Amino acid sequence: MATYLELKAKAEKLMAEAEEVRAKELNDVISDIKEKIRAYGLTGADIGLGGGVRRKTPSAGSKTTAIKYRGPNGETWSGGRGRKPNWVVELLGAGKSLDDFLVGKR
Repeated sequence: MATYLELKAKAEKLMAEAEEVRAKELNDVISDIKEKIRAYGLTGADIGLGGGVRRKTPSAGSKTTAIKYRGPNGETWSGGRGRKPNWVVELLGAGKSLDDFLVGKR
């Protein structure tokens, strides 16, 4: 029966051999694809590879909201859900009102 180290060495040798075969097959596949692209006059856009304008799908955290409050040092806050920014908490703790910092107030 083979030892652990012998089996490990054999496995590493097989993995290296598999990577060599993969690299050769990959080169053959790429050559075949390039040949067919030339033969049929295809472009990257024809097969869905770039060439066109990519449109980003908006992620959940990428929405921007209008600024509703501006602090004394130029800080901004939309007044949205979640924790209030530290500058807001400090101003409220000092007895100020959020209405004092509304953007566009009259």
